[in-house]
Amino acid sequence: MTAPAITGPQLALARTAAEAALAVLPTSRTLIAGDPIAATTDVLTGGQAVTARFSGAANGEVVVVVGQDLADALKESPLGELDLTAAVRPALEAAARAFGPVVLDPGVVMEPGVALSALAAKDDAVAVPLHEAGEVRAVLALALSPWPGHDPAAGNVARRETGASLPVRAGLDMLQDVEMEVSAELGRTRMSVRELLSLTPGAIVELDRAAGSPADLLVNGRLIARGEVVVVDENFGIRITEIVAPGAERE
Repeated sequence: MTAPAITGPQLALARTAAEAALAVLPTSRTLIAGDPIAATTDVLTGGQAVTARFSGAANGEVVVVVGQDLADALKESPLGELDLTAAVRPALEAAARAFGPVVLDPGVVMEPGVALSALAAKDDAVAVPLHEAGEVRAVLALALSPWPGHDPAAGNVARRETGASLPVRAGLDMLQDVEMEVSAELGRTRMSVRELLSLTPGAIVELDRAAGSPADLLVNGRLIARGEVVVVDENFGIRITEIVAPGAERE
C-alpha cells in the first residue's frame, strides 16, 4: 500500500509545529527540525514516546518521541523520579497549538514503535525528525482530521529560521519546567490497626514533633527544606528556614 502524498501545506504546518515543540522540549542535545516525512514505525525506535489527542480549532493526535537521555535524567533527578508526561507536555501543547486554540488530552507514555505505529495507520500522518549532526535523536509526529488548508504563516506561532538550533540544556536545566507535587508535613507517628479503627471525631493523634518545631517540605516524598508554619491570606504556608542538602534527609 502506497503512503499518501504529503502536500506542501502539510509540510509547512508540520515544520511549524515541530519548531514550536523544540522551543520547549527538554533535551540535553542541540536539535534541529528535519524535513517532514510520512510517519512510519522506524523513524526512531529508542527512547520513550508520549502521545495525546487534541480538539478545538483542529482535531488530531500528536506524538513526541524523546531520547533515552531525557528518560534517564528524569529517573535519576536529585529530586527523585520525575514524570515523563509532565516533562514533555509543554512540547505536545506547543505543537498542537500551532493549528490554533486547542484542548490537549492528558498524555500517555508508550513504547516508540507502538505510538508511531498507531499514528502511521491514520491518513496523512506526518513525522518530523529532530536530529543532531544528521542523527535522529527525537521525533514529533502528527495526524490531523482533516489537515488545515490555510497558510501556517497566518497562525500565532512565530517560526524560527530553518536550521536554527537551541542552546544545549543539560542536568537540572532540562527539567526546570516539569511540575512537581510539593507537600508540607507537621510530623509522623505509628499506630496499630486497632488504634486506627478506634479513631473518632475529637480524638487527638500525638505526632513525633514538639510544638513549635519546624515543618518539613517534601517534593515527591523527598525532604528538601524545613520551615515554620505561617498564615497567608487565611491559607497556611511555610516560611523556609533551612534548605536540606541532598543526602542529609537520611541523617
